[in-house]
Amino acid sequence: MAGVTDRPFRQLCKQLGAGYAVSEMAASNPRLWATEKSSRRTDHTGEMEPKAVQIAGADPQDLADCARFNVERGAQIIDINMGCPAKKVCNKWAGSALMRDEPLALEIVQAVVDAAAPHGVPVTLKMRTGWSHEHRNAEKLARDFEAAGVQMLTVHGRTREQGYKGCAEYDTIAAVKAAVRIPVVANGDVTSPEKAREVLSATGADAIMIGRAAQGRPWIFREIGHFLATGEHMAPPLVAEVRRLLLDHLREHYALYGDYSGVRTARKHIGWYVRALPGGEEFRERMNRIEDCEAQWEAVAAFF
Repeated sequence: MAGVTDRPFRQLCKQLGAGYAVSEMAASNPRLWATEKSSRRTDHTGEMEPKAVQIAGADPQDLADCARFNVERGAQIIDINMGCPAKKVCNKWAGSALMRDEPLALEIVQAVVDAAAPHGVPVTLKMRTGWSHEHRNAEKLARDFEAAGVQMLTVHGRTREQGYKGCAEYDTIAAVKAAVRIPVVANGDVTSPEKAREVLSATGADAIMIGRAAQGRPWIFREIGHFLATGEHMAPPLVAEVRRLLLDHLREHYALYGDYSGVRTARKHIGWYVRALPGGEEFRERMNRIEDCEAQWEAVAAFF
């Protein structure tokens, strides 16, 4: 053990309520920290608490330094990414590629825990079931990571080889849960309140993580929370509420990314919000040709 108890994380959990969000991946390479993209991701001013920052890389010292860098800037949880299947990440032996090199994966975890522990900051980790169907080692790694001081594990029910294809499987997540004493979070294909209940039952997990299903549908969290608490469905949000949510989202998005990047990076978010609405696809195609933030905002307001 790295001398870390579960007390800091348990204390944070009491503050979580319905849950919390984890940041975009922050690159561990210090040469990238001064870039515009990394600067945004490592500025935690005004973020809701607890401030959970996910870091990615393949060098133990770089990841340890990145953890300290973010803790100094207010991070309250450091999350290690060993789940990303993207080629540009895995080609650098980061993300889920680390599951192929168990000694390196463990060295990274120990380095990050040792860096965060003196500050009382818990380390969590997200991984997949393994690299491929023939190389599923999440259960073994989970035991090693727990022994090294990781205080919570999130497991996506697919291998890196699968990417986001096929269906997530939950037997491996259940095996991980049975193998460790720390909290385990189930991830993968949680798209509805019923599926959330099913996954929690199948895995015995302590919580669920939702990613793609929340794109353009941020109210999914309250819908699931209400269903798990009462067994009843919430009424879907009114169009007026969706309009307000999206327009507020866009204002904050433009403020963060600036005019040039803001109008372009907002397109995917708008597309997610409108994809299921009548005329949504036609509007998305037209909206993607707008290159001015104010004109884009006005077009969205008019559409709703």
